[in-house]
Amino acid sequence: MAPGADDRDRGEGEGCQTAGVTTHAITVLGRDRPGIIAETTDRLAGLGLNLEDSTMTLLRGHFAMMLVCAGEVAAERIEATLGPLTADGSLTVTVREVPRETGAEAAGTPYVLTVHGGDRPGIVAAALGVVAAAGGNVTDLTTRLAGELYLVVAELDLPAAADAIDLAASVRRVAGELGVEATLRPADIDEL
Repeated sequence: MAPGADDRDRGEGEGCQTAGVTTHAITVLGRDRPGIIAETTDRLAGLGLNLEDSTMTLLRGHFAMMLVCAGEVAAERIEATLGPLTADGSLTVTVREVPRETGAEAAGTPYVLTVHGGDRPGIVAAALGVVAAAGGNVTDLTTRLAGELYLVVAELDLPAAADAIDLAASVRRVAGELGVEATLRPADIDEL
């Protein structure tokens, strides 16, 4: 480490893992405003936590972020460090220790499921119920409502035993019953 560098210079992307390292899932939810990501990640870096995975989105003007961080810091200390973000009541923060994954990731074939049409309850449940019945795992999900148009984009891992052609037909059938359209296609690795 360079002279004068502080602990925040260690962290993101280093993939460090020692015996005392724990992994935490952190959620930040609330009213959107500029700077939430910068403030949150600065505080986590200040603790020496390595940001391993994250996702963030706006849901109808509400900020939602999930992070997985690893380091030699207890959940209580992370909560205390992030506590000032919640002081005005506009954000909530949760911290939960999660087990470190040690096994190889399941070998699946990546697919993208897209569903679109008029909005109504049950679209996501019906389409993804068919995927789950085939042993598929959703790895990323985005839904958007624009006026009366509802859009679902799901990234999936399908097991080798799954018949993608039959699954696509089943998803189209269920979607048709709901008055929406669906497509299932292999994902381009560059997309993911």
